[in-house]
Amino acid sequence: MSRLWTKTRTTLEMIKWEHSIFALPFALTGALLAAHGIPTWRTLAWILVAMVSARSAAMAFNRWADADLDAANPRTKMRAIPAGLLTRSFVLGFTLLMIAVFELACWQLNRLTLILSPVVLAVLLGYSYMKRLTRFSHVILGLALGIAPSGAWIAVRGSLDPRITLLTAIVTCWVAGFDILYACQDMDHDRHAGLFSIPQAVGLAAAFWIARILHLTVVALLAWFAILFHFGLAGEIGVAVVALLLLYEHLIVSPRDLRRLNAAFFTMNGVIAMVFLAFVAADIWLAR
Repeated sequence: MSRLWTKTRTTLEMIKWEHSIFALPFALTGALLAAHGIPTWRTLAWILVAMVSARSAAMAFNRWADADLDAANPRTKMRAIPAGLLTRSFVLGFTLLMIAVFELACWQLNRLTLILSPVVLAVLLGYSYMKRLTRFSHVILGLALGIAPSGAWIAVRGSLDPRITLLTAIVTCWVAGFDILYACQDMDHDRHAGLFSIPQAVGLAAAFWIARILHLTVVALLAWFAILFHFGLAGEIGVAVVALLLLYEHLIVSPRDLRRLNAAFFTMNGVIAMVFLAFVAADIWLAR
């Protein structure tokens, strides 16, 4: 029993389940907007199952695909596979299990969700190889999280409204921006390992400016999104608060001081996602 608990805890640590806070609030936002309120509990439950299983599959597959790269990087050499805590075969088996759970959830939701599920998996799993191919892997990661609100909309309605794809673009730019900042930690390692990233290609100072531009784009697109969905005061305040939080995130890190990068990456981005969900939910509730 103790060994099982240790393996379960290690698996949860490997997939960083707590980081679901990045994408899950935006998926729930898409579901709330699609239903103009709370979807049926059955639909909501299967959306949650689909989100958690898809993200778990993506994270586990990433650890499986990057095991050798992680072992060569001082920052990541203590991850589960290079540290010998989990075997590659176990992690691959866990990935396949999560894919099966994701497909079950899509089947339970509606036909279009099931039809599009292979496309979702291609993006989620394909990201793991992007740093070997292109410096724009940050955008692919952004898209992997960005499809969550559009997917949740389809799960609720069985069709896609072009307006919700704007939230996909917003999340894509948001994630790409903060992933560029996070990748600054591995700039030297990426150069030596033959991997690609924006910081590795253009340097720290330029990478920070690209991240800033992406996050300014997020604010502009959020203002447009608020217009498209006729946000009231609560929704407009939410957009303003997200803009202020993004500004704060950029104030606490700089190319000359990366010490607070983890605080910006984990804490602030989790807060941003939850704040946006809370204000959109309040806006929908007040409009009813």
